[in-house]
Amino acid sequence: MHVGVARLETDIDIEPSFLVGHRIALRALRPADVKGPYLHWLNDADVCRGNLHHVYPYSVEAAMAYVRTSSETQQHLILAITLRKDGRHIGNIALQNINAISRSAEFGILIGDKKVWGKGFGREAGRLLCNHGFSSLNLHRIACGTFEDNAAMRSLALSLGMKEEGRRRQAVFKQGRYVDMIEYGVLRAEYEEQLGKEK
Repeated sequence: MHVGVARLETDIDIEPSFLVGHRIALRALRPADVKGPYLHWLNDADVCRGNLHHVYPYSVEAAMAYVRTSSETQQHLILAITLRKDGRHIGNIALQNINAISRSAEFGILIGDKKVWGKGFGREAGRLLCNHGFSSLNLHRIACGTFEDNAAMRSLALSLGMKEEGRRRQAVFKQGRYVDMIEYGVLRAEYEEQLGKEK
């Protein structure tokens, strides 16, 4: 939303930060992102090793359609992860399939910029989004699923207070083999309890 914000024609692709952390900020995706590294991430087998992408080529048209629809629904909250120091777009993060009756959502994240892997940006972004999900969207539960061999995502899920809830055996075919999908979830009370212990 841009209510009350004066904008110039030259600023048409500039989106203000939505959630701000210590080192990163989360903002809405914008068409200009498609001209940056975003499109390349989803065509990079290494970046997509731990997700369901890189099955078909990701086109400019598909990326633009995704960016457009990301701001047109309240069932998904999809944001760009940017570095505060220079505004660089390093990944995307989302709460998807938001269910207003069950007050639940599915957490997803992609850190596409390999230069920042292993530096804790995913955890900071995850905390920002989960805080928002529980405190502003009034969610009761946030969950995610990841491949058995995706150590980074499994570690992130645990760092967000999620508990391992189950395993879907050989649920995904990826890079020539079937892999198990591990399911994680955290309830609002559990998340708040963990935050309290860390303070």
